[in-house]
Amino acid sequence: MAIAARIRHRLDERLAAWVLRRQGADSLPVEIGRRRLYVLPTRAGIGFGVLLFGMLLAGLNYANSLALFLTFLLAGLVLAAMHMCHGNLLGCRIVAARVSPTFAGEEGRLELVVEADGATRHDWSIAIRDGDDVVQGDPVQVNPGVRASMHLHITGARRGVHPLDRVRLTTTWPFGLFRCWTWLHLPCELIVYPAARGSLPLRTGGGRRHGQHERASPGDEEWRGLRAYRDGDVPRRIAWKAYARGGPLLVGEYAAIGSDRHEFDFDSLAPLGLEARLEQLSRWIVDAEQHGEPYSLRLPQTAIATGRGALHRHRCLTALARVPT
Repeated sequence: MAIAARIRHRLDERLAAWVLRRQGADSLPVEIGRRRLYVLPTRAGIGFGVLLFGMLLAGLNYANSLALFLTFLLAGLVLAAMHMCHGNLLGCRIVAARVSPTFAGEEGRLELVVEADGATRHDWSIAIRDGDDVVQGDPVQVNPGVRASMHLHITGARRGVHPLDRVRLTTTWPFGLFRCWTWLHLPCELIVYPAARGSLPLRTGGGRRHGQHERASPGDEEWRGLRAYRDGDVPRRIAWKAYARGGPLLVGEYAAIGSDRHEFDFDSLAPLGLEARLEQLSRWIVDAEQHGEPYSLRLPQTAIATGRGALHRHRCLTALARVPT
């Protein structure tokens, strides 16, 4: 079994290299032409072909014209099904591709945005190879002139940045007798953050490092947003421009910066191993973001300034994911 698996793996690698040389790398948007499409019978199609061959032999053996007529009629339907399966993908366009990051051990998501011209396209699905297994998403129907999203859930088994070298767009419509597919070589990568499961809690006092906070100088303030006007609010903080455009009376809300400003330092966790440090830093970042507290990150080769918000969280966690093993 191990030898068969190695042989299959080598064949898959050779086939992938041949397809990449033949098609080249893709850049969005991608239009699917005839040279990119491949068609083979499914297991059901092979079984149906064996059945037709048996019917042909029986009809010839007994010189039964009705049996031969039925055999050739079904064979014509099979050829028509192969043509329809091929045309189901021909001419479609992939206009966008997005991969949502995830934490180690959790699921990320690959999303392709596709559109079809002309007739309705049925039962499209996307798939990737994960080790020796093929992970396939649910089939979708794409109406002409309307963009549809196709999703595939990918398990982030280990921390790091994993390129999605090949994505397969496939269909078995209309009868499941043939499978038509194309390979997409898109510049996509799955970012797997370290699991947020450190044992040290987020601290709120004393010092600047090891998950601790830093006090800001008096008078430092940051913008929080707008809220409804209340009696006693300072007039200079009223959003007069918005009020002049006919909006309600709103007041800008500010808060002191750094009341709990954290600096997360990789070197401060020296007693722990590499992955344990990254997991602890990941937990601190998640906790600080949930509490709405600004934080910075210091790694051996990277330093990220103080900030907060979804984009800042993604930058910090991505920096942790990219730390070499």
